[in-house]
Amino acid sequence: MAVVKKPKASPRKPFEIGGQMVPAGNRQTIDLPISLLYDHTPMTLTTHVVHGHRPGPRLFVCAAVHGDELNGVEIVRRLIRQSRLSHLHGTLVAVPIVNVYGFISNTRYLPDRRDLNRSFPGSAKGSLASQLAHVFLREVVGRCSHGIDLHTGAIHRTNFPQIRGDLSNPEVKDLAKVFAAPIILDAALREGSLRQSAMELGVPTLVYEAGEALRFDEVSVRVGLNGVIRVMQALGMLGKKTVRPSKVKPVLASSSYWVRAPEGGILRSVLASGARVEAGHVLGGIADPYGSREVEIIAPDAGVLIGKTNLPVVNQGDGLFHIARVLDADHAEQTVEQFRDEFDPSVDTDPLDQD
Repeated sequence: MAVVKKPKASPRKPFEIGGQMVPAGNRQTIDLPISLLYDHTPMTLTTHVVHGHRPGPRLFVCAAVHGDELNGVEIVRRLIRQSRLSHLHGTLVAVPIVNVYGFISNTRYLPDRRDLNRSFPGSAKGSLASQLAHVFLREVVGRCSHGIDLHTGAIHRTNFPQIRGDLSNPEVKDLAKVFAAPIILDAALREGSLRQSAMELGVPTLVYEAGEALRFDEVSVRVGLNGVIRVMQALGMLGKKTVRPSKVKPVLASSSYWVRAPEGGILRSVLASGARVEAGHVLGGIADPYGSREVEIIAPDAGVLIGKTNLPVVNQGDGLFHIARVLDADHAEQTVEQFRDEFDPSVDTDPLDQD
């Protein structure tokens, strides 16, 4: 009796980016040309592609869309060193520094002072920011099925770890919960943002916010790395390899608001990031430098403090406290306590970060 041999499964097609091919089962760092500086130094958008043997989702993870937001750079660095990626299902496209111009200058913006995250979808013939946005959207986002965009607070502002996304999209909502940051903020799409352009291309995208610009924060980095790996696990990109479940049960926030300085002076803040806030709660006070008077700053609505300024010297109208409105304040308080227990800053390592 003749033995009928089964035909061999055809190998997975290479992943194409920037006119280059990454074969299945390989990883490659690719420099996408974007411009020349005035001294003729070439500038590139550097991407690291891990193209798994097995089919699966195509996930982009990017950082430093704002060039001075550094926590995400470290998250991506640790992510691509994970040994579990050798068994990847699908493709990971990691871009640690999107706004390389701002990164090397320690600034949020492009050389022309444009905000890259208000320049999408961009144009091949537009401003420098517009051209960079166009290249990133075409070569990275447009080749992926899902995305995670890593951010921090602006300079002199700290953000409590949080996920932002359009929760009307069921897949975004599910992945936001899987990420397991303590706060999930239902955030409307902003005109010109990477997240808006990605969603318009049918690429569900999360934004992770944690920490402060120009600073590394170990807890923020660990929360972000663990969250990205959990999302990859939920998408089926890591096969049967499991990750440790989080004790944190994220709190959904329907909206948020800023409390601004009623006048200029010296700020005295009394609450830490993540603190529960009640309506009428005293958030701090602003005094003149001579101590003759002080104005109390009052919270108009209840919620959780998810962002605050770190500058003690403020001008009238400055954003001081960013508060997320939550439906269950008791749940929120419990979640923050669980988060602080799980990510104790006095502990140097995390079980998920030892690959």
